[in-house]
Amino acid sequence: MALTQTCSALRVSLLLSIFVVLFSCKGQTTETSKRETSEMVNAGDTVKTLCPNIMVVYQSNAGHYWFGSWEEGAFRYDGKTLLHFTTKQGLPANRVEEIREDQQGNIFFTTAKGICKFNGQTFTTLYETLPRDSSWQLHPADLWFKCPQHPGQVYRYDGQSLYRLTLPKLPLGETYRSEHPSHLTLYDVYCVYKDRDNAIWFGTAALGVCRYNGKAFHWITEEDMTELHDGPANGVRSIIEDREGYLWFNSRYRYRVDTTSKTNSDYTGERRFYTRHQSIGSLDGKKDGTLFEYLSITRDTANTLWIATYRDGVWHYDGKSVSHHVITENGETIPLFYIYSDTKGKIWLGTHRNGAYYFDGKRFVNFTS
Repeated sequence: MALTQTCSALRVSLLLSIFVVLFSCKGQTTETSKRETSEMVNAGDTVKTLCPNIMVVYQSNAGHYWFGSWEEGAFRYDGKTLLHFTTKQGLPANRVEEIREDQQGNIFFTTAKGICKFNGQTFTTLYETLPRDSSWQLHPADLWFKCPQHPGQVYRYDGQSLYRLTLPKLPLGETYRSEHPSHLTLYDVYCVYKDRDNAIWFGTAALGVCRYNGKAFHWITEEDMTELHDGPANGVRSIIEDREGYLWFNSRYRYRVDTTSKTNSDYTGERRFYTRHQSIGSLDGKKDGTLFEYLSITRDTANTLWIATYRDGVWHYDGKSVSHHVITENGETIPLFYIYSDTKGKIWLGTHRNGAYYFDGKRFVNFTS
């Protein structure tokens, strides 16, 4: 009898302890959710193939491959198993446009509904910290993201807080906007890139590129960079710095930062902080060709450049000559979206309708797990 009472007392005590712990944790979650929302991961769904629309490819420091899709979430491949993650597992949206990684190995996703962090077990949606634009700073460990749902703005994450920042306005842009009030996407940020000096570059829809060095903003608004017209615009969708320090902005020229430049001022009226140099011109080598706008560019471990166009395949520039790789399926040219070099220099492609491809040394092969 005494033993039974003792066991009952222990059970009551244990239940009370569990209740106190759960209540305490719930209170902490409510307080934390003012800045972020976390969800424990149900293991991603094991699948055999990627979805057709792959916007971004990334290899983590752990060696895992991540694939972000246009409308079907993210995929992770560890060399054996392909896992599929969607809003069911904690992503805030199933459109994934960027993938980043911090020094602690956390994976970040730019989605159609904000920035999400994955620590291997938990998806955490990050919320903005106010004030916003007074928080322009530059630190080597910061992560920078596009801001798809807020035109003309970007995100900076310092490991603790997420700041939404607005690009400075340009007289060139404001004058054009006053004359074309229906053109609302001038400042939209299409890509973000950190150069070897840790300066951040923003490629825009119509106003060229903006550089932020931690102290000031500088713009390149040359005619080959801007698209101030009412027709379709490619914008600056990809930026890379080559082995010689030249920056490529998917235009017919390449650029180099040079604060000693004595050339004429740019469209902003400021003294130029750069020099402009002839690039390789049209990728197909035609003197009057127009194949110099592309969607994505990457640099491999050999410091050679790989360029992906929408419908004209992949072009490889080794510093001396250009070679062409055509990607087809069932006799049809595959529309490309993204190109990426992994840690070993293997080249990957994200496509609009055919999943992902990788270069096997001779040709591009469709990826299957």
